[in-house]
Amino acid sequence: MGERCGGEVIANMLRMENVDKVFGIIDGTYFGFYSNLESNGVELITPRHETSAAHMAGAYARVTGKVGVCMASNGPGVANILPGLVVEEGEGNRVLVITSSRRTGIMYPDRGGTYQCFDQTGVISKIAKWSEAVPSFDRIPEMMRTALRKCYEGRPGVVHIDIPENILNTKQKCDLTFMKPEQYRVTELPGASEGQLERAADLLIGADYPMIHAGSGIIHSRAYEELEMVSNLLQSMVTTSWAARGSMPETNPLMLPMIHIATNNKLRNEADVVLVLGSRLGETDWWGKAPYWNSNEKVIQVDLDPGILGANKPVDLAIQADAKTFLTQLYGRLFKRREEIAVDGRKAKNEKIIAEKDKNRKKLDQHLEDMSVPMNSAHVPSICQEAFPEGTTFVLDGGNTVIWSNFFYEVKTPGSVLSTYKFGMLGAGPGQALGAAAANRNQPVCCIIGDGAMGFHPQEIESAVRNELQIVFLVMCDKQWGMVKMNQQFALKPVKTLIKKSLSPEETINADLGVIQFDQLAESMGAHGEYVNDPRDLKAAIERSLETGKCSVIHVDVDPVKHMWAPGLKYFKDMHQEPKGK
Repeated sequence: MGERCGGEVIANMLRMENVDKVFGIIDGTYFGFYSNLESNGVELITPRHETSAAHMAGAYARVTGKVGVCMASNGPGVANILPGLVVEEGEGNRVLVITSSRRTGIMYPDRGGTYQCFDQTGVISKIAKWSEAVPSFDRIPEMMRTALRKCYEGRPGVVHIDIPENILNTKQKCDLTFMKPEQYRVTELPGASEGQLERAADLLIGADYPMIHAGSGIIHSRAYEELEMVSNLLQSMVTTSWAARGSMPETNPLMLPMIHIATNNKLRNEADVVLVLGSRLGETDWWGKAPYWNSNEKVIQVDLDPGILGANKPVDLAIQADAKTFLTQLYGRLFKRREEIAVDGRKAKNEKIIAEKDKNRKKLDQHLEDMSVPMNSAHVPSICQEAFPEGTTFVLDGGNTVIWSNFFYEVKTPGSVLSTYKFGMLGAGPGQALGAAAANRNQPVCCIIGDGAMGFHPQEIESAVRNELQIVFLVMCDKQWGMVKMNQQFALKPVKTLIKKSLSPEETINADLGVIQFDQLAESMGAHGEYVNDPRDLKAAIERSLETGKCSVIHVDVDPVKHMWAPGLKYFKDMHQEPKGK
């Protein structure tokens, strides 16, 4: 027995879980927690806003495969972190948020007039996997174990534990030994049964033209190599949900990036068997319905969350399993039966799909022939691809900026692209970039972001400088809410919009923005700044930024009309309509 404050107990337990980073802003209400992090080998990295702390934890979790831990102080701090938690739960990132609350006896329930008090667990419970308050010092270890179990149960998401300030900061006698993770939670995730494996192998080997659809379960389980091995062995093309882009290198011809939307739809209609891995087949997958998918294809769905199996598309074989564990098992089973796999017919069909993909790529790349000033938005991600080291993590943020970035960037390293594909959140990029950079300080991070999105959290430039994180922000400036402006124009004056391509500020409703000179703003915070409006100058600006070894911001003026007419907008609009097929 010995004396420890509650915060030290939590820090000790995080060390046992091999947590090495915590993201959040300091406050006296949990001094007993963060003051004990360093002695437990945990680095505290502080942003300028709690919302960014949540995004830092989510990005860190996605890049490393670990649990991302963030913290917020009672009342205002918790209120500030809520938007970030909503997004990280939506994206399905493994985040543990630790908050302080007012002392025991005056809240849960509120005594009436308690300062900085609201129902923190009640609010967060509506947006998280689990949210509970610790009622007494002696229950900290037990409730922390429960929280950590929840972090690794089923689909990843946000888990919240709330501890009163007096419990966090006051020392009490306690047991100084703690359980190891394998003593209180699952550390080896489940796979398929022998019968399920045999049935899955039979369907995939016997199929005329099978395909694989990968969701973000591949990323969370880090099953990149296993996915590619199974795809190559079966000679099955792979599509992904938007959030799972980067599940397999796009240099592999069997990978069909989600940007080739019409070709994706064609493949999904030609396939007679589809293996769905860690995907909910949600709205951006058109719910797995016709006319975008073959309504008669046989479906094998594998997911850690049994509640999603068969939820949106009827399945022939439902398997509750971790994607990496399952693919390892499946590859072994298929390899033993490899002589039975008739790959020649599949290769011939694949060649047609690949030819269509290549044709579409050539058409898209015509944008890169446009050397006008201000620049065509296509140049930004394309030149970034050339200038940044291979394996660089790319963070994409903001409306049409995300669309241009996705259409002109090829993912060569699995798991190297971050965005908010499920939530479409503006302004998450700076926090995600900070988290990704903290996960690997030996490599720069590239964040391509719109001027509207950067306006949400530009102060995090200073966080990158202070924490010595090398992030290069490329701010694509069109001085408008482009995606919204496009919708407004078609709603207000569709014919004139088609003819003129853009309406004046007087013809739309609050869709235009003023100028922020982001390079100068960056310099005022100690970062390196560059201004570019000519595509011929962009690569050199990036190279100069990388040479500084510190945070840099490149203000990139793009053509506002061309930026608004991003590729694939028709499909983006169609996605929000219920499929009309049977």
